[in-house]
Amino acid sequence: MSLVKEFKAFAVKGNMIDMAVGIVIGAAFGKIVSSLVADVIMPPIGLALGGVNFTALKVTLKGASEGAEAVTLNYGAFVQTAVDFLIIAWAIFIVVKAINAMKRKEEATPAAPPKPSNQEVLLAEIRDLLKTR
Repeated sequence: MSLVKEFKAFAVKGNMIDMAVGIVIGAAFGKIVSSLVADVIMPPIGLALGGVNFTALKVTLKGASEGAEAVTLNYGAFVQTAVDFLIIAWAIFIVVKAINAMKRKEEATPAAPPKPSNQEVLLAEIRDLLKTR
């Protein structure tokens, strides 16, 4: 099979398209959660801690000099990103847990036993007739 045909077979599969849609939705979800954390969750936390803006937290390693900017370690941005990650991870965990619960519920429902074939029905009738003799 040529490389182009193999790639076409791979790209047209439903799983590949589902995965692409999931990635796009996941990226948009990440932006929403980042905004939620930066604009809704962190300001009250910063206010409760005395008006701290987490993204502005940094340690200056080397001060600014003529023609050179200061070298800083921006640990506040890291804290912001870590909180974003934790919220996104929690949300995904809840979604996966709900999906797994639905799958388990579906698997727990037993399938109805198959209807006996005509042969089995006839053999059962013969057996019953023989028992009555």
